[in-house]
Amino acid sequence: MRTLIVTAFVSVDGVMEAPGGEPGYRNTGWTFRSVEMDEAVYEMKTTEQEESTALLMGRRSYEAFAPVWPSMEEFSGYNSMPRYVVSTTLTEDDPRWPATVLRTLDDVAELKGTEGGPITVHGSATLGRALADAGLVDRYHLLVFPLLLGAGKRLFSDSDKDTTKLNLVEHEVYSNGVQKQVFDVVR
Repeated sequence: MRTLIVTAFVSVDGVMEAPGGEPGYRNTGWTFRSVEMDEAVYEMKTTEQEESTALLMGRRSYEAFAPVWPSMEEFSGYNSMPRYVVSTTLTEDDPRWPATVLRTLDDVAELKGTEGGPITVHGSATLGRALADAGLVDRYHLLVFPLLLGAGKRLFSDSDKDTTKLNLVEHEVYSNGVQKQVFDVVR
């Protein structure tokens, strides 16, 4: 069984965002403008790319990444690995950044059951919540910024469900207050 990892930039109150910001609320862009730059914070992203064997994302994240990531040298690892998009509405993938379209969470569960290494989920707030609610997430890689934002996309679901226990397996606090938190989901 392959490990499914959700990775995110997140505020203390659970708001997640793409590093460059997303339109729609007043605090957009907080990941780059809220704390002093510390290159060590982003070492986890390099490690993720080296250890991942596939990339999984929701339709909106895929549509945002497809025109940008193929030309970014820092994402060459992701550009060379298999990509999967979970969508009920996507009719074809973007030829600039081909991906296999999965229609259901059952398809994701089947993918997890194949041979291979870790599958990493970037962005994809809606998908991440659905995967967690379905019990498909095995690990979280979080960069937690010392902020309370209030509004924004949430990393974690507000569904009324059984408690999900997590085991902290790695952590670090950087000079700018950002915390790396790596949690395994306890089954």
